Amino acid sequence: MSSVGRPGIGWWLLILPAFALLLVFYIAPIVQVLTISVTEPSLGFGNYQRILTSSAVQRVIMTTLRICLITTVLALLLGYAIAYAITLASPRARGWWVLAVLVPLWISVLVRAFAWVTLLRRQGLINNTLIEAGVITDPLPLVWNEFGIVVGMVHYMVPFAVLPMLSSMREIDPRLLAAARGLGASRGEVFRHVFLPLSLPGVIAAAVLVFIFTLGFYITPAILGGGKTLMVAEWISLQILDLIRWGLGTMMATVLVLAILVTLAVFSRVVDLRRIFGAGA
Repeated sequence: MSSVGRPGIGWWLLILPAFALLLVFYIAPIVQVLTISVTEPSLGFGNYQRILTSSAVQRVIMTTLRICLITTVLALLLGYAIAYAITLASPRARGWWVLAVLVPLWISVLVRAFAWVTLLRRQGLINNTLIEAGVITDPLPLVWNEFGIVVGMVHYMVPFAVLPMLSSMREIDPRLLAAARGLGASRGEVFRHVFLPLSLPGVIAAAVLVFIFTLGFYITPAILGGGKTLMVAEWISLQILDLIRWGLGTMMATVLVLAILVTLAVFSRVVDLRRIFGAGA
């Protein structure tokens, strides 16, 4: 009995430091945030009632959901096309494709946001090029609005959409595609009826990853939105740092965490996320 029990004790001793770090630096702050949200400025759920009564809070939530959904859809469309091209490419070309997808991840999000400001501002490269080509006469409002935020967020999230879908696509047996072609199906029919359904688990996993990431975006909306289009993370920062409304800020932070957990719970019932994210590892 003692020989059986000892490995269990050793196992707990090994994970105890990691669990302690998780408890101190993650779980405890979340509990504190939840506590502040129901105690400031007074005890109760008055802060949470603002979700139903405050038009400002509702506007921030709806703006965040709208931008996140648009970003997710666009990132999935672009990411699927890129992942599909990588899957069909030769081994040598595939390596260059993957490198091109990964390189943006090595560049600071702050640098990328300011790069988009340079490109999209009224006197930026895009507007100047369009004016010189005679396409437009006045600069287009491409930045410091919702459009600029979506552009920056899509650019940031495309690699995160590509990787799960590429992992799923590479698991598809090429013999299935060849068999469909041998039975007389056209390339379009093979894609619609064989390749696309088999790649859907990767698409769902990518959608979960992208949507959850975008819910908490802060730097990109703050720079490309110019403070005119507030998303949840920026609104939380405004409440806590500028307006000193800790109750409202922590309430929205708690709602954000709950939204992420609910999203994971819903999608985990649709597809085995662990299998998708772990594929190819």
